[in-house]
Amino acid sequence: MTGAEPFFFPSGKVGCLLVHGLTGTPKEMRWMGEYLHQRGISVMGIRLAGHATDPADLPRTRWRDWLASVEDGFHLLSGACEQIFLAGLSLGGALSLYAASYLPAQGVISISAPYQLPPDWRLNFIHLIKHLQPRVPKGPPDWHNPQAAADHLEYPDYPTASIAELRDLLAELRQILPHVNLPALIVHSRADQGVSPENAIKILNALGSPQKEILWVENSGHVVVREPDRQMVFERVCRFIQSHTPSE
Repeated sequence: MTGAEPFFFPSGKVGCLLVHGLTGTPKEMRWMGEYLHQRGISVMGIRLAGHATDPADLPRTRWRDWLASVEDGFHLLSGACEQIFLAGLSLGGALSLYAASYLPAQGVISISAPYQLPPDWRLNFIHLIKHLQPRVPKGPPDWHNPQAAADHLEYPDYPTASIAELRDLLAELRQILPHVNLPALIVHSRADQGVSPENAIKILNALGSPQKEILWVENSGHVVVREPDRQMVFERVCRFIQSHTPSE
């Protein structure tokens, strides 16, 4: 997809790996990447497997393929950086938290990430439903920034198979969060209509890290990094990275 390419902005020996959300693209994370790069942090915005190409590619991928994309990006960035932070939006936040349980990162930033899917009896039968209804329409948008909404790049709907994969990933994540001991910053909008704010509290409580904090924003929808509160978020993320970077 034109305009949705991965990106790498090299700078110092401290790096941040940026991971986009389900059906989204690296473009979601680009403004945040540009902000961090301007402050001396190397950034890499990866493309998750099955994303930013053709909608038909996504249902063929599994959550472990998405996690492998994060691992690949981490190892690529390791070639240029000595300390790396993981940061992701929504699905990207969940993947970053999961990867933080075993990759040698300095810290993790989770933005608008789910802890679990909303209760729905159909989830119990989703591996059957995906054959009958391959795609699920997205709900009403919750954008607070109309300009960002107008040029947002994403697939138009959710593959049912990918919802099943997300459900399975989150089940694994809930088991592993107590074993994540890296410094963690959780960011969520109280107005998020895609992933309810209670998910942020559950993630914070489940994390095993002794250094964990939450940043609430008010004037944003789900894609916080492209919303009116983004400057506050970028500044807080930058301070978080700087405060957890070992001094030479």
